[in-house]
Amino acid sequence: MDGDLLLQTLNMIQPLSANLQSRVLECITEKEFSKKNLLLSFGQTSSWIYFIKSGFARAYYHTRGGKECTSWFMGKGDIMISIYSFYTQQPAQENIELLEDSLIQSISWTVLQGIYADFPELNYIGRILTEKYYIASEQRAILLRSGTAGERYQLMLQLHPQILQKASLVNIASYLNVSHEALCRIRAKQS
Repeated sequence: MDGDLLLQTLNMIQPLSANLQSRVLECITEKEFSKKNLLLSFGQTSSWIYFIKSGFARAYYHTRGGKECTSWFMGKGDIMISIYSFYTQQPAQENIELLEDSLIQSISWTVLQGIYADFPELNYIGRILTEKYYIASEQRAILLRSGTAGERYQLMLQLHPQILQKASLVNIASYLNVSHEALCRIRAKQS
């Protein structure tokens, strides 16, 4: 198994010791999944942290009215989890779906806790990654509350330049919190 991309990603934050690199490589599970596969379903407990070696994914939930809302997209080189479920080991409130055939590497919650205990240097990397994704989440939350639909669209294109080829317009509209028709108008203005 080739863990080079994951190790490169982690080493960019802080160089890993040879022992930690070996441990990560021996603990990684790598698997190919097809498009539409659900890595996590509402009500399941998130027991795995995922790294996208290739592919594209989204998380979504359903409102009380049954409307589907996309909360995030992740692509190659991203680490993804259901934050609440993974860290609390409680049932998830969202689904994680692959939007294209994907090669996913994963480590279980239990194994990750053991690596953290044995290699304190990984705790620093985990904190930096948590900060990165929390900042992105807050930026999106602020834009949803105060930004225009056009501004949200532009941020999405900056974060995910290939998104129009990877996600459906329905998924994109739900991520931007606009109707499909409004998304079409935004796209027409941007062209």
